[in-house]
Amino acid sequence: MRGRIPFVVRAIVIGTAAAACVAAGAPTSAQEPRPRWDGVPPIRLSEGELRLHTADEPDIVVRVLTTQLSHPWSLAFLPGGELLVTERAGRLRVIRDGVLDPTPIAGVPEVSQAGTFTGLLEVALHPRFVENRQLYLTYRTPGPDARVALARARFDGRALTDFRVLFQSEGDPFTTSSGSRLLFAPDGTLFMPVGGAPNAGDNGARAQDPTTHSGKILRLRDDGTAPADNPFVGERAYLPEIFSLGHRNPMGLALHPVTGELWAVEHGAQGGDEVNVVQAGRNYGWPLVSLGREYAGARISDRWWREGMEPPTIAWLPSIAPSGLMFYTGDRFPGWTGDLFVGAMMVGRVERTGHIERVVLNDRGEEIGREAILSELRQRIRDVRQGPDGLIYVLTDEDEGALLRIEPGR
Repeated sequence: MRGRIPFVVRAIVIGTAAAACVAAGAPTSAQEPRPRWDGVPPIRLSEGELRLHTADEPDIVVRVLTTQLSHPWSLAFLPGGELLVTERAGRLRVIRDGVLDPTPIAGVPEVSQAGTFTGLLEVALHPRFVENRQLYLTYRTPGPDARVALARARFDGRALTDFRVLFQSEGDPFTTSSGSRLLFAPDGTLFMPVGGAPNAGDNGARAQDPTTHSGKILRLRDDGTAPADNPFVGERAYLPEIFSLGHRNPMGLALHPVTGELWAVEHGAQGGDEVNVVQAGRNYGWPLVSLGREYAGARISDRWWREGMEPPTIAWLPSIAPSGLMFYTGDRFPGWTGDLFVGAMMVGRVERTGHIERVVLNDRGEEIGREAILSELRQRIRDVRQGPDGLIYVLTDEDEGALLRIEPGR
């Protein structure tokens, strides 16, 4: 990471100043206040390009590749240049030469979509995909005993074959909030968060319960089993897959490009969205410590830190409802090198305030500035990824979900 002169960037938010007074998160019952909307209608995106200005990259082009996705969650880049995209309803789509194939990929398992963070979720390629053609999916299983599942299959370009479930979470993930991501580490192990601990009461207690996977980040072998060097292997009170605990709902993973540390962004309640540097065996506090409030307004905890629990590296007040996380390491946007990018679905529980949050870090990984980009689009940003071409790809979580590509304007 390069040294930079610290600066403060004022976040751009479409809507009213009231967005700063409320906080973000996903509702958990019909009795909680609904997200507010200040009357600004959504922008209906159409295929083409939009030129925008940002602080350190004055001219960027946002190119709309497709608007024919339905609530996409995750994307992966195939070696030949195609893109795979998951849709929560249970479809795996492929984009070839910038065009969405109208026929979904065959062989995807049946999934249950009971809420915003359920259904077909993540797609990731095995590190040796060119040799073995294996890809991985996470999804919520159907039926009353719903679990978060990890599966592996071979992809022949048109269909999935040799489908195999490698792992299913223990415990009882909260039925409407069990989002999951995947990230392969350089040693070939696989990080997999399991959410499902959204409330500070009984549900939130699962995050501190070592006999469940809910509210944890797991570390697995590529066959779904627990590595022998996981921090709690051999301890009877802990499930062996657990790498860290005390999480609410992790919604993005990334490896720091210099230190190799695991960073995770965590979806909070009203306030208390966090980025954490995740270390083996550490407890990140939910719900015993938090900066957030319940959706009805009460504080989740009267403490934001306590001995034996890790404080967040970055926090948001009000919340931004984060989803997706990446460090920019390419050469197409030199003004963004080393910056952290976080997808945001809404600010302060005000609809149509989604954007990408760019966090500027110094050489010690400390925050020195923030900027909101793509606010003008008024879209819920579900995922943000750097492509092999050094450009940035973005998924919007909408009925007419879009795949966007951010390019240099010069």
